[in-house]
Amino acid sequence: MQDDLSRSGSSSHPPKLKELAATAICGNDITSSCLYVSALAIIYAGQYAWVALLMVGGVLFLFRSIYGEVVGALPLNGGAYNALLNTTSKSTASLAACLTLLSYMATAVISASEAMHYVHHLWEGLPILYATIALLALFMGLTIMGIGESSIVAIIIFITHLSTLTLLVVIGFTYLFGHGFDTLALNYSQPLQGNIWKALFFGFAAAMLGISGFESSANFVEEQAPGVFPKTLRNMWLAVTIFNPLTAFLAIAILPMAAVAENQTALLAYMGEVAGGNWLAGLVSVNAAMVLSGAVLTSYVGVTGLVQRMTLDRCLPQFLLKTNNRGSAYLIMISFFLLCVSILLITLGDIGALAGVYTISFLSVMVLFGLGNVLLKFRRNRLPRPVRASALVLFVAITAVLAALIGNAILNPAYVWVFLKYFLPTVAIVFIMLYRIELLIFAAYLLRQIERQLKKRLPINSRKIIRLIHTIRAQQFVFFTRGDNIANINKVMRYIVENEHTNRIKIVNVLKEGETPPKKLMHEVEVLDLAYPELEVDFVILKGRFGPDLIQELSLKWGIPKNFMFIGSPGDHFPYGLQELGGVRLVI
Repeated sequence: MQDDLSRSGSSSHPPKLKELAATAICGNDITSSCLYVSALAIIYAGQYAWVALLMVGGVLFLFRSIYGEVVGALPLNGGAYNALLNTTSKSTASLAACLTLLSYMATAVISASEAMHYVHHLWEGLPILYATIALLALFMGLTIMGIGESSIVAIIIFITHLSTLTLLVVIGFTYLFGHGFDTLALNYSQPLQGNIWKALFFGFAAAMLGISGFESSANFVEEQAPGVFPKTLRNMWLAVTIFNPLTAFLAIAILPMAAVAENQTALLAYMGEVAGGNWLAGLVSVNAAMVLSGAVLTSYVGVTGLVQRMTLDRCLPQFLLKTNNRGSAYLIMISFFLLCVSILLITLGDIGALAGVYTISFLSVMVLFGLGNVLLKFRRNRLPRPVRASALVLFVAITAVLAALIGNAILNPAYVWVFLKYFLPTVAIVFIMLYRIELLIFAAYLLRQIERQLKKRLPINSRKIIRLIHTIRAQQFVFFTRGDNIANINKVMRYIVENEHTNRIKIVNVLKEGETPPKKLMHEVEVLDLAYPELEVDFVILKGRFGPDLIQELSLKWGIPKNFMFIGSPGDHFPYGLQELGGVRLVI
């Protein structure tokens, strides 16, 4: 093998999205919450809803550095799942993935339902429930046909959305100064349920729904140009910190409190009607339908990518990877559609119940992302990163999110049960896949005992199950070592035994021209081979240069997917970014 097997990986993964396009794709998701979060915050915090929304903006500011550090160190698609997959066990990462799946599901249902509520504001005869199902089916069909995220369309929707919100705010303040502050004074004279601190606490808990979608940028970071990701975090923070409190304040200033509750499903359209007339209400409704429909598309695209990654990592059944002639994983999209329709029918489109499921899953993902940051500091401290979140920032941010979780559980305990109805079966499927070898061994034992009692072989017998176990465990894994000591290689082998279904591992030492094989390393691998009788260890020495091209070549030659290849944490002088290695995982 020649020495120069690898060239710079920058040409393999060219940057695709600049700041505006990347911000538009994730911004449409997070700013769509402006269309319904103001009403939720006012219901619980009353006239102090805008303060609760400012508090949410403060928490989001803290999470900018948390997300910036994690994704800066691990610039790979997948968000919290990838962060935890590269810092802890696969089971913990799978927990984050299950929560993210629920978050996507609730996003799609809330966005589709709200879009139809805004259309209903224009066309009162629209059957909202059936129209919501039709919209979900439409985007299922579009994604099966291969129509995904379009950055140009996303930019148009995003600019239109921000322009419409700006126009609404300007006309709202014009109306306020022209008609006086009587409504504002009347609303502020209304008694609160409890005291101001209780109102702010529960208002803050409900208003945390307003930052859902903040994690979406981390799910396509590999498609963003260098340096764009932190800018998308800043831009999303600015958008929700400006517009969410402003729209909530204007609603309190120009609408009676009772009218807010009556029109909560299309509050901004009603506010536009009062402040500017039917033309503004129509503009807001059309804009809302557009941006919320964009959020539905984002959910389909996001969940497809996440489920495909989980399936490739053998966390979900392999049949989900089946594709049509256009290369679309249609079974994932059909399954997602059916789950969305089921939760819509269970909740009857109740925005509060849907928001409860969404908020619990989304906030749990944020907590796990914070945990991923802590683990990154302890277990992957050598990884270079552009920013570091301080211990104080981590403590305050995670505490605030946990408080919001508790607040939502207290406010709506019934919604926790709706959340668990979906979360527990999802976790059960994933954990059956993660522990299927142990379950199959137990099943083989039971069948063997039954066969002995009956003295005949069953159609599904223990031998077939044993053969299935051997087939599953035949998948080989690779660890690229730089001459690590025996302790590090032992960590790798222990991780693989505890987290992966395999009995074969290649330990590969890549040497540059003129370097000699380390005899000590060869001896240490032989010792570990004896220490792990359940693993067949292959020690391979290659001449070449470690990099993306070598990884690609070995993946094709050996038939081993790149996400089944591991490396140790690279230091500051490593010439490649992790995103250039095609999904290779960190293990020590």
